Amino acid sequence: MGDEVTGSALRHWDHPAYTARLQEGRAALAQLLIDRRLDRDRPMTGLELEIDLVEPGGDPAFANDAVLEHLHTTGEEEALYSAQHELGAFNIELNLPPRLLDGAGISWYESDLAAILAEVREAGGKAGVHICPIGTMPTLFTDHMDVEAISRTKRYRILNEEIMNQRGEDLRIDITGAESVDFTSPTIAPESANTSVQFHLQVAPEDFARYWNAAQAVAGAQVAMGANSPYLFGRQLWAETRVILFEQGTDTRRANQRAEGARPRAWFGERWIDSILDLFDENYRHFAPLLPLCDPEDPAAVMAAGGVPSLRELRFHNGTVYRWNRPVYDVQRGRPHVRVENRVLAAGPTAVDICANMALFYGLVAHYANAAEPLSERMDFGQAAANFRAAARHGIQADQVWPGRGLVPARKLVLEELLPAAAEGLSALGVSRRDADRYLGVIEARCRRGVNGATWQVARVQVAQHRQRMERREALRAMVLDYSARSADGRPVHEWEV
Repeated sequence: MGDEVTGSALRHWDHPAYTARLQEGRAALAQLLIDRRLDRDRPMTGLELEIDLVEPGGDPAFANDAVLEHLHTTGEEEALYSAQHELGAFNIELNLPPRLLDGAGISWYESDLAAILAEVREAGGKAGVHICPIGTMPTLFTDHMDVEAISRTKRYRILNEEIMNQRGEDLRIDITGAESVDFTSPTIAPESANTSVQFHLQVAPEDFARYWNAAQAVAGAQVAMGANSPYLFGRQLWAETRVILFEQGTDTRRANQRAEGARPRAWFGERWIDSILDLFDENYRHFAPLLPLCDPEDPAAVMAAGGVPSLRELRFHNGTVYRWNRPVYDVQRGRPHVRVENRVLAAGPTAVDICANMALFYGLVAHYANAAEPLSERMDFGQAAANFRAAARHGIQADQVWPGRGLVPARKLVLEELLPAAAEGLSALGVSRRDADRYLGVIEARCRRGVNGATWQVARVQVAQHRQRMERREALRAMVLDYSARSADGRPVHEWEV
């Protein structure tokens, strides 16, 4: 979805040709697997971070064009990062180049992230706004919800039109948590409230299923530790409201399709897999194209000539199926590879928090993907999905069902079992003991204190409302500005005062 959609391409949409090309892309990927032409080098990692822009008074700042103009990133691989538009006019996306984790790789990520966020913060200052890496924008209210909240880039305006056309009626955001929201929107603007961090892990193709299954199995624990999205439209909802908002805000299903049990585009999945092809087959079976743009490349001809196909149609379609762990096919420097894109976590709060979440994810999947008895053989897939849902609702106070333990508090599970497993996984990836101890120590401290981004936000708003006698809207503005400032000082969220 990072590619711009051109007016010329949009005038030549051809759904039947696109569907045929999707099948050709699937066949080409299958042949690449058979021929063992996909990269099998040491596992590269990558990171994408979405952040919000905030007015000096605490409201969302619809200023991504202005901030991006002040950033002087090239987007080239050798650059420290690239920056681009996201769905909301108050969002931007930052992409770090791929790298290995071994040695002090996670510390390298932290120092780069801190430097990048400082540069974006400076660009925001020139545009008269603050930056805020947070899961759902707490001061985005229903009166902000019109098409002007969506970025002006063509791909997002077209995506909005296609989702609404396929749906055939207004979106309904209907969420009940600590409080409730019931709001209808003629656009997908509510989805712009969400910002996240994505971790990428390149794997050997024959290992993909084991890594994807492991990522699915630990998603609940990830969300419990990293929840950072308790507010939407001024209401306290789930600890990680992003999950249900993503599901509802990108829902292309018509009413009869929802009643018949058709899958939403933001989807956890329904089974463990045996191959990456299982996921692309599900994409084709369950989800109609949103951006059916045909590339002139003929994958079969490229393969026959010994070349590497880009499979643009396969990648575009996959980019509009919002799996929480997404399969990715990509080509870097002429070499094709596959990777797992982990999408379950909210943005922020700080560079060190992001890197702690990273350490937990990479450590757990490396450990469980290579375990003698995989979690997919010990856990029912439906239970993994239920764990994910429970963590989204209750965050760090959630319970999880775990093999050999039954129902256990997430904090207890992480302290007693998952942190040692993650440490072993990081060691297997070559991560230094110092890095593993530092970043997993942040997760341990969250568990012991019962504090993550979501709990801090709620506590800070309660202080503003009850001690400072602020109305909810003003309390949220005060919290967002305080959050933005504390995020800049770099201390992990479990050390923040309220």
